[in-house]
Amino acid sequence: EHKSDISSIGISCGGPLDGTRGLILSPPNLPGWDEFPVVQLVQDKMGIKAKLQNDADACALAEWKFGAGKGCKNMIFLTFGTGFGAGLILNGELYTGASNMAGEIGHIRVEEFGPVGYGKSGSMEGFCSGGGIARLAQSKALEKLQRGERVSFCEGIDQLDQITAKSVAQAADTGDETALEVYEISGRFLGKGLSILIDLLNPERIVIGSIFARSQHLLWPHAEQVIRKETLRYSANACSVVPAALGDNVGDYAALSIALYED
Repeated sequence: EHKSDISSIGISCGGPLDGTRGLILSPPNLPGWDEFPVVQLVQDKMGIKAKLQNDADACALAEWKFGAGKGCKNMIFLTFGTGFGAGLILNGELYTGASNMAGEIGHIRVEEFGPVGYGKSGSMEGFCSGGGIARLAQSKALEKLQRGERVSFCEGIDQLDQITAKSVAQAADTGDETALEVYEISGRFLGKGLSILIDLLNPERIVIGSIFARSQHLLWPHAEQVIRKETLRYSANACSVVPAALGDNVGDYAALSIALYED
């Protein structure tokens, strides 16, 4: 109805994708979306220019412009939900790399064996995502149930597939040892990933969304221990790690930021 008032449409989606060609490539969390031409479809439907950016980059722009990264020149945003990816604001600009694939930290393998994420066992996404935490909790719960021990967030083997990161966090908050162990493991691997980013890019702020924002008290003590042990002291001292500020509205701000951003 008010199409003439709209100059651009922003589309945020999990990667990998090709923003230049407007294609969603083959995201592990969107099976079947292989080279999906989302930009062309939206433009044909709406008659308005559309732009595509991966969700980590879009959320980085949103938190940089409107949220916890305001005023920063060098900032990293990390998704910590369905997937685990990084959006990079470097020297006051969004950095996307030679083929718009920069920041796919979830694809990095940090352990030979471990939960599967981004198509790899033992990847950062395997340890630091909702699905990864659930799979890790399933494995730990199965071990205990087979020994006849009680697990508060799973009453039986037939309920293993009902475990979620949220239910594990709720159990951890009541003191469940297995749930606390799962979040300790996730927190340690989060610390490893953060240590790499801090030493490599020397950011002044790292903003982390979703699960971290809700469960910082379960993750951060273990992540911080790793960071203090592994990173260069001067780089660590220059960087603050904070939860995302935009909450459930981050998707709206992310799409808006894509539409507004001039690359």
